[in-house]
Amino acid sequence: MKQFTSDKEAADALYHSYRELTSEISKVIVGQEEVVRLVLTAVFCQGHCLLVGVPGLAKTLLIQTISSALDMSFNRVQFTPDLMPSDIVGAETLDKERNFKFVTGPIFANIVLADEINRTPPKTQAALLEAMQEHSVTVAGKRYELPKPFFVLATQNPIEQEGTYPLPEAQLDRFMFNITLGYPSYESELQIVKNTTGAVRHHLNKILHADDILAFQQLVRRVPVVDNVVEYAVKLVHKTRPNTSLASDQANQYLEWGAGPRASQHLIVGAKCNAILNGKYSPDIEDVQAVALPILRHRVVRNFKAEADGVTVERMIQAML
Repeated sequence: MKQFTSDKEAADALYHSYRELTSEISKVIVGQEEVVRLVLTAVFCQGHCLLVGVPGLAKTLLIQTISSALDMSFNRVQFTPDLMPSDIVGAETLDKERNFKFVTGPIFANIVLADEINRTPPKTQAALLEAMQEHSVTVAGKRYELPKPFFVLATQNPIEQEGTYPLPEAQLDRFMFNITLGYPSYESELQIVKNTTGAVRHHLNKILHADDILAFQQLVRRVPVVDNVVEYAVKLVHKTRPNTSLASDQANQYLEWGAGPRASQHLIVGAKCNAILNGKYSPDIEDVQAVALPILRHRVVRNFKAEADGVTVERMIQAML
């Protein structure tokens, strides 16, 4: 890890590293620039990501590609209805001397891909979400720290599909971003087909190491923010809370529940990182707006009237912005 003489120099290094990362990732992932930006933002903010989309949109490939460009340990867990918590965190077993020995599960990695997280029952989901919050697991009364840095990048198919166990709102709140993937454009899909049906396989260079990520995470926390930007972020979150003093008319009419304080925290940290990734040294209101939708999307709950009137969460958040 290179030593920097100032935070400004470190911010410049993060900016250039981000450009290198996106360049490497684009060798494999066509389009999806916004999704890549948000996932890397979460990495630099110590956050977790939930990617939602129908099958076949390369959610898993996207996460594997990003992990390939980062020199950190990576494990993939395919979530199924019969998956048990011990299959994720590990379990105690008897060794040859008949002593109990803890065998670590796949969660002991820097990057954990929870593939189709909504296909496993709540008990197994909870084991993963506990690790996301505490960055540790407890087995047989003993606590085990997870590697640093630690990220969970989960994929989820839409809840209207068969055989799924939707994550409750309280558990969704553990994720910094809820990122929705749409179908690629015609031009992008042409390029995808050309890239994936030939014999050429791209080799990705390792751009950042674990120590680099930890240093950049600390840098993001040190970025200064002016008061009016913090006030804007907090007011935006308060607008989502129905029947409160700052609630918007749409929140009172269409929302059952609003976002909590964790959303305000994520808005500011995300805005700090977004500013650096765009070559700035301090965030403004536009940086808050750039990360607001994926932060708030899964933290507000529509009421029956909103569903009956066809009013989407995205539409309400855009109006509040």
